[in-house]
Amino acid sequence: MKKFAVLLFAIFLGAPLVIAQSSQSAGQDETVVEEIIARINNNIVTRADLRRSREQLLAESRQPDSSGLGSDTKEREQDLLRDLIDQQLLLQKGEELAISADTEVVKRLDELRKQMHAESMEDLEKAAQAQGVSWEEFKQNMKNSIISQRVISQEVGGHITVSQQEIQQFYDQHKAEMERPEQVRMSEILISTQKEPAVKTEKGQEVLPVAPSAEVVAAAKAKADKVYDLLKKGGKFEDLAKQYSDGPTAAAGGDLEYFKRGTLSKELEQRVFTMDPSGYTEPVRTNQGWVILKITEHQTPGVPPLKEVENRVQEQIYMTKMQPSLRDYLTKLREDAYIDIKAGYVDTGASPNETKPIYTTTATEGSSKVKKKKKLGLF
Repeated sequence: MKKFAVLLFAIFLGAPLVIAQSSQSAGQDETVVEEIIARINNNIVTRADLRRSREQLLAESRQPDSSGLGSDTKEREQDLLRDLIDQQLLLQKGEELAISADTEVVKRLDELRKQMHAESMEDLEKAAQAQGVSWEEFKQNMKNSIISQRVISQEVGGHITVSQQEIQQFYDQHKAEMERPEQVRMSEILISTQKEPAVKTEKGQEVLPVAPSAEVVAAAKAKADKVYDLLKKGGKFEDLAKQYSDGPTAAAGGDLEYFKRGTLSKELEQRVFTMDPSGYTEPVRTNQGWVILKITEHQTPGVPPLKEVENRVQEQIYMTKMQPSLRDYLTKLREDAYIDIKAGYVDTGASPNETKPIYTTTATEGSSKVKKKKKLGLF
């Protein structure tokens, strides 16, 4: 379940807007109206939305893999309202461009179901609810994220270019940073002999709880041999890892990433560092079970040639250009929109050229209507 909670951070960007809720007190209906702190055209951001975003940010900063996040948490907190307004503007633009995300949502939910080893979508829904997450909110936020990313890709990313000259210049200037030791990238198919997961001692060391019986070891070896035969017959390693591996990397096709010399046992190191890329081992006995290792990449020491890292350099330059381009685009969306921020709150992405709505009181008490300045002859 903890794994599911971690996955939420990639999707759960804030709950949908809830303006009011009803409750009963002393036999009468009472409507509790949520405080509105920002209006973006016909959409709003409430104080509850801002609170949820702040809680999410603080939860992310406490994650074990959030190294460095704490240093800029305060700065990011100041931009929370800006980010909520950004999302509303992107979603409105997505609606204007008729961008749909329904098919992609179904696809991603199914991928998440497989990753969580859930039998059905209902099981995945129960897992979400067990974490205190509304299933409808979870799906809506996933949809919002997809639409926002498609707008950014189409309206911003599609206009960014990276020339060969820029790639060469970046490569020449950052050669020292690219120098690397000899290392291999591996994938695994693990057939476990452990029915119970490893436990941690008081000193933080992982210890296997019970030694497996000879029968369990033999059964695991037979299964590993079966997978090895499927590989020799042309089976795709990544697919077989997803289907048979008991390791935590199964959903990722068994990818273990990179290992430098000196980080593996002598037996394994001697074997994998002399193998050709795309080669794989016979089943090897380890403390966890029987493992088949595949070498997906063997990096030589030193500075890699430009051809080898060109795509990564291009991506890095692209992302460097993306941030200012995206901010310029969002500023333009603000200038074309009608945004009103409640006193005491600040949109750190505001443009001095924004047009605020004008509210005129009508005959009906408590109601209001927005008129464009152009219609009032102010332009």
